[in-house]
Amino acid sequence: MQDPADLLTASYNFVLPEHCIAQNPVVPRDHSRLLVVTPQSHRHCHFYDLPELLEPGDLLVLNDTRVLPARLFAEKPTGGKVEVLLLEAKSATEWLCLVKPGRRLGLGQRLLFGEGLLEGVITGIDPETGGRWIQFETDPENFERLLIKLGKMPLPPYLEHSTATPEQYQTIWASKLGAVAAPTAGLHFTPELLQRLALRGIERAAITLHVGLGTFRPVQADNILEHHMHQEWLEVSAEVVEAVNRTRERGGRIFAVGTTSARSLESAGATGELVAGARRSDLFIYPGYHWQIAQGLITNFHLPCSSLLMLVSSLIGRQRLLALYKEAIAEGYRFYSFGDGMLILP
Repeated sequence: MQDPADLLTASYNFVLPEHCIAQNPVVPRDHSRLLVVTPQSHRHCHFYDLPELLEPGDLLVLNDTRVLPARLFAEKPTGGKVEVLLLEAKSATEWLCLVKPGRRLGLGQRLLFGEGLLEGVITGIDPETGGRWIQFETDPENFERLLIKLGKMPLPPYLEHSTATPEQYQTIWASKLGAVAAPTAGLHFTPELLQRLALRGIERAAITLHVGLGTFRPVQADNILEHHMHQEWLEVSAEVVEAVNRTRERGGRIFAVGTTSARSLESAGATGELVAGARRSDLFIYPGYHWQIAQGLITNFHLPCSSLLMLVSSLIGRQRLLALYKEAIAEGYRFYSFGDGMLILP
């Protein structure tokens, strides 16, 4: 029976000391700590222990999205400064963007980027996000080239003291450009760790979910049932479907590497069978959800009252998760994007 408190956003709050927020990644990446959670117990390990914590025949499903240099700086023809954060593509050159200051930027407003190297015009206003649709006036190939030249990596605001390089905010397998934030559970992996996992007989497969507003948008409603996730684009290939089916047939376990991989698998497997294809998803996972595909999860430590915290709670229970977070804080674990990890075993 579900605890009524599980549906209250305030029930997912906790106090996190500022010094627990990791500003930079551990080097090497796999030397981060790992809190290993089983149905009955938990223990403290390191991420490089992962091959021994999994079993031959298990499958890791990771997200191969690559973070865009999505933060741009523009000027209005009259000289006013504007900051633009790309959120979501309607086409290769038309994007939903958060802009600031935004109130005075109406339809038809022209913006100049890189002293005129790139121009854009506001074509619409999105009522859900308050963002602006911007049509960039160039071809797709040149837009990507200029974006890489002019854009900055959109590090989360809590990384205000970070000295991390842009590549440290990418997974080592990041290949498909389109995210505005990293799938951070994947940041712990190194080539050497992947090799050890393969030698152990642990397979891996890659889905794509371009991380956008849906992942990091805060839950503002008092009752979580009133929260609506912003849609994000994802794709599950036929190869991933085959890998999942093979794993099931041999009795292996399916682990999502990160909450974005988990949401992708569950969105594409709502009937219990994984279906290949590209789709948009606004799936919101919280306690009471019946998991269909993913059996285990590798994840980081998340913000209070976030949809990510609610997703993890659906696997192990809200009260237990908050107790584990309390212990992790006492043990000096590092939180958020560059922080430590958690492995949830079935």
